[in-house]
Amino acid sequence: MSNIIKAYAAGAAGAEFEPFEFDAGDLGEEQVEIKVHSCGICHSDLSMRNNDWQMTEYPFVGGHEAIGEIIAAGSRVKGVRVGDKVGLGWNSGSCGHCEQCISGYQILCPELEQTIVNRHGGFADRVRCHWSWAIKLPESMDMLKAGPLFCGGITVFNPFYQYDVSPLAKVGVIGIGGLGHLALKFADKWGCDVTAFSSSPEKTDELIAMGADRVVNSRVDSEIEAIRGSLDMIISTVNVSLNWDLFIDALAPKGRLHLLGATPEPIPVGMMQIIQQKEVSATATGSPSVVSKMLEFCDRHEIETQIEKFPMSSINEAFAHLESGKARYRIVLENDF
Repeated sequence: MSNIIKAYAAGAAGAEFEPFEFDAGDLGEEQVEIKVHSCGICHSDLSMRNNDWQMTEYPFVGGHEAIGEIIAAGSRVKGVRVGDKVGLGWNSGSCGHCEQCISGYQILCPELEQTIVNRHGGFADRVRCHWSWAIKLPESMDMLKAGPLFCGGITVFNPFYQYDVSPLAKVGVIGIGGLGHLALKFADKWGCDVTAFSSSPEKTDELIAMGADRVVNSRVDSEIEAIRGSLDMIISTVNVSLNWDLFIDALAPKGRLHLLGATPEPIPVGMMQIIQQKEVSATATGSPSVVSKMLEFCDRHEIETQIEKFPMSSINEAFAHLESGKARYRIVLENDF
């Protein structure tokens, strides 16, 4: 099998993606190679393409919501094999021996390898990773809709799992986009009472169909003030600064404001605002075992990503659609190499 992988790469910050080939070298003993069926586009791909976080290396091959079939496996691969349908998310490797790894928190490994940081991702015909991060799909899962679960999905599922959220909890979700629409579905099937905070009230009926019990206009302070002290957890998926005081005030005693969006500015928190044992927290994506549990949860409750699909050859058109803010709710590229 050839080590030459075909991909789409951006050559500089903000540049369009162009056809690109690279030599991936020999497959590692603990690596698998995945023939990409499809790959979701995350806002993080846009941030990395534009070097917003000042850590992008060019040429840049994004794509960290890749779904496909294992077509090659190293001699020391365990748990998966050639022919398995798997997904690969934001992370593609971890050391396996540190305290975080052996306790099941590989996501916190100091040597964590990230799929599109200092290496090439899934906007390609093939992608590689350590076997432990190639997570098998449930047999009945739609491969085309599965990709966004491996970043957007696990990012919003992880806090429910990590913080053992009660099915009696009242949960709010800020920002109903690629992450937020899945957060509504997870919270609903978890058993929670669900409030959607949206700046687009015209989507109210659609958000209720996704699992929201009510919709609050996030641009109208009086609507947020009206639910003061009522929510046990608020999950924020936005990457913009908000009137955080209002949202902290909307928390009940012992409530949690949980941040998933990369907000550009520090969030001011006064001690008297959180003295009722309120908390502000954050998580990234999720460790392999949690990803597997999320897939099982989705399969059991028939949770699917709402997607718009483009051929991978139309990647620049797809990114323009993402930047327009009109995506409903996650864009997926189908491999057409």
